[in-house]
Amino acid sequence: MKFEDLIKAHSWLSIKITLQQLYNINHDDLIEEYNAVIDTLKQMEAEVDNNMLIVLKEGNSTDYDIDGQPIDINYVAVSGRKITKDVGDDEDTSYGLEFVKWERWLGMSLAPETLNNYNELEIIAHCLNELTTYGFEQEEIQRRDKAISKTLEDYKNMTDEDKNSITKTVDDFLKNLDDYTDNI
Repeated sequence: MKFEDLIKAHSWLSIKITLQQLYNINHDDLIEEYNAVIDTLKQMEAEVDNNMLIVLKEGNSTDYDIDGQPIDINYVAVSGRKITKDVGDDEDTSYGLEFVKWERWLGMSLAPETLNNYNELEIIAHCLNELTTYGFEQEEIQRRDKAISKTLEDYKNMTDEDKNSITKTVDDFLKNLDDYTDNI
């Protein structure tokens, strides 16, 4: 089953309710942004991607509250997994999808474990959250992707001396962070 099939099979109202339940989204402007994305996706022509699956997987991490107490955070990670592996890929290799064009999202199939572990509306909601990570308009997302790529290219073209002047080791960063928090 492809992501496009899910988008076309469900009404906005069902998707909206699921988004509100999973992500506690109640702000009218934000709801309208998601509605506009769904409308756009339903009108797009899917670009078939026969080598990438959409994978949803539960994850957890630990954050800390203002008093330094640990807080367990559960989430659903959305990523891509190639059907035909590249050299060096293993079974756990995953790919970020947040900058992937929406037409390609629509043409991707869903991993079998995703279909087994989540209902269709949950899959749509989690995928919508992921594909709008950097904005609600595809052009905006592509501009950000190009800006990041340009920054990376600029960094690669720097001399080692220039790179060293703008970067820090993790140890230096943590020392500066400790010094900063001690002075608060």
